[in-house]
Amino acid sequence: QVQVVESGGGLVEPGGSLRLSCTASGSIFRPYVMGWYRQTPGKQRELVASITSGFTTNYADSVKGRFTISSDNSKNTVYLQMNSLKPEDTAVYYCNFRHISSGYSHWGQGTQVTVSS
Repeated sequence: QVQVVESGGGLVEPGGSLRLSCTASGSIFRPYVMGWYRQTPGKQRELVASITSGFTTNYADSVKGRFTISSDNSKNTVYLQMNSLKPEDTAVYYCNFRHISSGYSHWGQGTQVTVSS
């Protein structure tokens, strides 16, 4: 079993920055991928960014150039640095951990990010 815990959400003004953190613990083995997804009411959860245990990254077009995902494999932790935030970035952000071999996903509880003046 894998546990996933996020932190770092909050309220920020447009143009501001936030950093989200996500740590996975439990039965972890490589290769794996960890990613950040977000969801707003009435919409499907969408991928924001992901990073593999081999440090391959992937970004949604809407956040390229503004968000950066990074990881510390020794801590099974990923970070999402969000800069130049826009009101449309407002959402609940969820962290996901997935073992690539099994495909089984584990989700965190979510953290609210609100971009508003």
